[in-house]
Amino acid sequence: MVGQNIGNSTVTKADIVEQVYEKIGFSKKEATELVELVFDSLKEILQNGEKIKISGFGNFIVRSKNERIGRNPQTGEQIKISARRVLTFRPSQVLKAMMNGEEYAHLKDDDHDDDHDDDRDE
Repeated sequence: MVGQNIGNSTVTKADIVEQVYEKIGFSKKEATELVELVFDSLKEILQNGEKIKISGFGNFIVRSKNERIGRNPQTGEQIKISARRVLTFRPSQVLKAMMNGEEYAHLKDDDHDDDHDDDRDE
């Protein structure tokens, strides 16, 4: 079904630290510091409104949403929704193929550029 967690488990930052520890051989402290550094760098880049493109994985894009009028679904009352920034993730073709058990060696490792803004303000 759409939207269900197929693996029935959630990978945490601690799980990622454990994998770095096991696969690379860093100490737990070094693995923790490395993972924290990567996530802190990603957060800072996104906070600055910059796009993150990870080849073979996908794009993280910060989009600006304009102020708009919405509707309370329970009362039908119109409400003002303030302008805000939202974070979107677009998986690469390689990641999509991997997730669906498809062959992906023939796919380009670079993701299609989403510099054009085809999303509507919602």
